[in-house]
Amino acid sequence: MKKITIAAILGITALSLSTGAFAQIKPEEQIKFRKAAYSFASWNMVKIKANLEGTYDAAQVKAAANAIASVAGSGIGALFSPGTEKSIGAEKTFAKPELFQKTADVAKLAGDFAAASNELVAAADSGDAAAVKAAHGKVGASCKACHDQFKLR
Repeated sequence: MKKITIAAILGITALSLSTGAFAQIKPEEQIKFRKAAYSFASWNMVKIKANLEGTYDAAQVKAAANAIASVAGSGIGALFSPGTEKSIGAEKTFAKPELFQKTADVAKLAGDFAAASNELVAAADSGDAAAVKAAHGKVGASCKACHDQFKLR
């Protein structure tokens, strides 16, 4: 679990550093990819919530938890490189300009998201719906903390 958290922190801290692979991705594609990744994570959060409110399917919850943790630990922060702080053509960004300036704050929030996501995976692996519900709440809170500070309304 620590490896994923460290990877997430390093990925977010790379906001101002474009690696060779990411440097080849156009800024508008970076915006598109990061929006898609967060939408995918959100969809999986909804799937877990539906399981908690309805019939609990442990396999479905495990798959969704792993998908969320994959996004959290993917190094997605590299998709917030210079040139992506403003909307480009049809690709709209919802990131506030402060996200690109307060990298230490962003790195902490990314680490919190990764840690909460890893807790969700552990809870899902346990099969304990109450533990999943608590961990799901922590992931949601980590998302909200970043949105409150760095997402345009």
